[in-house]
Amino acid sequence: MLSLGLAVSLLAVSCALWPAAVRAASCETVRIPLCRSMPWNMTKMPNHLHHSTQDNAVLAIEQFEGLLGTGCSPDLLFFLCAMYAPICTIDFQHEPIKPCKAVCERAKLGCEPVMKRYNHSWPDNLACSELPLYDRGVCISPEAIVKADGPDPYHQDPARCNPESSPDFPMDSNNLHCRGPDGDRCRCKSVRMNMRTYEKNNYNYVIRARVKEVRNRGLEPTAVVDVKEVIKSSLVNIPKMTLTLYYSSSCLCPKLTPGEDYIIMGYEDGETSKLLLIDRSIAQKWKDRIGRKVKRWNQMLHKKIQGRH
Repeated sequence: MLSLGLAVSLLAVSCALWPAAVRAASCETVRIPLCRSMPWNMTKMPNHLHHSTQDNAVLAIEQFEGLLGTGCSPDLLFFLCAMYAPICTIDFQHEPIKPCKAVCERAKLGCEPVMKRYNHSWPDNLACSELPLYDRGVCISPEAIVKADGPDPYHQDPARCNPESSPDFPMDSNNLHCRGPDGDRCRCKSVRMNMRTYEKNNYNYVIRARVKEVRNRGLEPTAVVDVKEVIKSSLVNIPKMTLTLYYSSSCLCPKLTPGEDYIIMGYEDGETSKLLLIDRSIAQKWKDRIGRKVKRWNQMLHKKIQGRH
């Protein structure tokens, strides 16, 4: 295990003091908003969940924001960050250090009952059985870190997000304020809909659909829509029926209003046949002229591709 003195030196000071060349070659600055309050500032990808970049990792860890807001376990955020943005030190460059098994078990003990109330269970990829024991291997835990005086740096204030105030778990689309330790509200990026953007983003699917419901429950936010027209599909056969679109973030971007018709552009997961909505996706309220415009873009791009061959 890491001794107290070694843990303090590794976590509190050593990363910041490495030569720039060493840091650049092996580690990178933690950029995941939820994990910026951790007592380490350098991480290494791929992480323990096999995310190759922090951009991929942030989309996955954000699914736990609502659960963090319940205050179900003071160890949850530490554990998640140790998995998604693991500490990278000069002594352990080849393989990121894992959180200790006891940290996982405490987080699971406190939070799995909350998850089960909403028909979710502890994720298999966060299984505690795969982690080292504190006294039998190299691992990190909150109790091995000396914290400065003041509030707990990785404490999640339940007052910032109270999922029990809404029938949806962890929050409904009108209560998007559980953004992380700094309490920032979600901000959806504006994506301009023109042919240049359409060609560059290379959307897998384009549909006209009426939004029935937007859900932000548990770890997989979704939108339920009635598909009225399929303008483009690539990997997945999209029927004209009620389907579920899967958000990559609990921020629910792009925003959809139930009862409205939209033209929606997004991506497909070929392995799971899921239709995805990410920050580059477009959702604009439907207008016939917009639909005609996108269909012309499809024809022009199709001819362009044929011309290359």
